[in-house]
Amino acid sequence: MTASADVLLPRSPDEAVEAFGDGSDVTVIGGGTIVLPEITYGRLRPTRAIILTAADLAGVKRDGTTVTVGATTPVAELVDLPAPVGPCAANVADGEIRGQATLGGNLCAGEGAGAPRGDLQGALLAVDAVARSAGAGGERTEPLADFLANRRGRLLLDVSFDAPAAGAFVALDRPHTHEYTTMAVSVARRPDGTVRIAVTGAGTHGQRLPSAEAAAGDPAAAGEAALADVAPQDDALASSWYRTKTLPVLVRRALAELKEAS
Repeated sequence: MTASADVLLPRSPDEAVEAFGDGSDVTVIGGGTIVLPEITYGRLRPTRAIILTAADLAGVKRDGTTVTVGATTPVAELVDLPAPVGPCAANVADGEIRGQATLGGNLCAGEGAGAPRGDLQGALLAVDAVARSAGAGGERTEPLADFLANRRGRLLLDVSFDAPAAGAFVALDRPHTHEYTTMAVSVARRPDGTVRIAVTGAGTHGQRLPSAEAAAGDPAAAGEAALADVAPQDDALASSWYRTKTLPVLVRRALAELKEAS
């Protein structure tokens, strides 16, 4: 933290929202696994920071089939949630990071220095999650996809979703990636039988694969169709070419696992 930084420690959700305001010139710190290294290496120099550890924004609540997860809930507390969310959480980094990193930090993470971030974005898109946030214009609840596209200037409060009838999560893990997820596919079957498919690591943030969803009854066709929905990039973990070749395979595997779980 820079010497001149103004540090706020809200003690309730209302205090956190008030401290955040419209999000101008504010650095939000949850678990700190992303922000603190950025500060240490001089890539981030906050002048005003909000530390959310005491803001009472953590916890997993269940109301029937609806699951609500507070923004500062550690990723480690999500591993028992229904697939694809639970298996995705279990795949995030290592045990030490999962114990400290938060849902909000993971979802709001921007592009990393040469590696993708935001593993949970895809899994929560697959289960049709909604995000509740505050910022300019007040509090609002919206589909997670809309929140991800406009998350700058918003303070995430919680995420809710209905437990799917079945789900699956498949990740591309390579030994040299040191716990970063190169790419992953999440699928979920809703009680009405519709299938949602999402990917992380194939773009700047998690995104749904509507073309693959339309062909979900044929895993091979769905895998090829997924390429129409993404624009993979090169980074330190893999080339765009490699991701293009691998994405259809991950989609096929995820749909196969979904069929077994149904």
